[in-house]
Amino acid sequence: MPSAVTGRISFAETAYWGAGTARLLPRLIRARTRGPVFVTHRRPGPGKYLAERDVCPDTGLARLSHDQARDLLDAATAVDTPGTGWDQHELRRSGLTHLGESGAGLLELMAKSRHRKAENLRRYSKPSPQAMRDLTALLGPRADAEQRLRHIR
Repeated sequence: MPSAVTGRISFAETAYWGAGTARLLPRLIRARTRGPVFVTHRRPGPGKYLAERDVCPDTGLARLSHDQARDLLDAATAVDTPGTGWDQHELRRSGLTHLGESGAGLLELMAKSRHRKAENLRRYSKPSPQAMRDLTALLGPRADAEQRLRHIR
């Protein structure tokens, strides 16, 4: 499910949500149509200054901080005790690794992760032996034009 979002530097982008996330989004955003997606359950305290983009204009709730997100993810994934769960970077890295192992190309990984440099993503792009055989077959003398065209598309 694609949706328009404003990125970190106020550029309009398109976010693609998986089916499970798309089902949960209505519970997260309720009736809000603008502002941060992930917000805390309370308003910022008096005297606490937040940038305008970090506060939901409809509800006045503050954007969920990285520390709060880390604590929530840790609590949801902890094995025995707090502090043993995943952090946000591990979650992101795991998703990119799965995409790379499933055959996603470097440009696709860059688009999904919003990395600007390909060298930062090379660790996730590990072609399978079957992918390498298929690629090598494209160069062979028996590779027909249709097979080459299919790979180019």
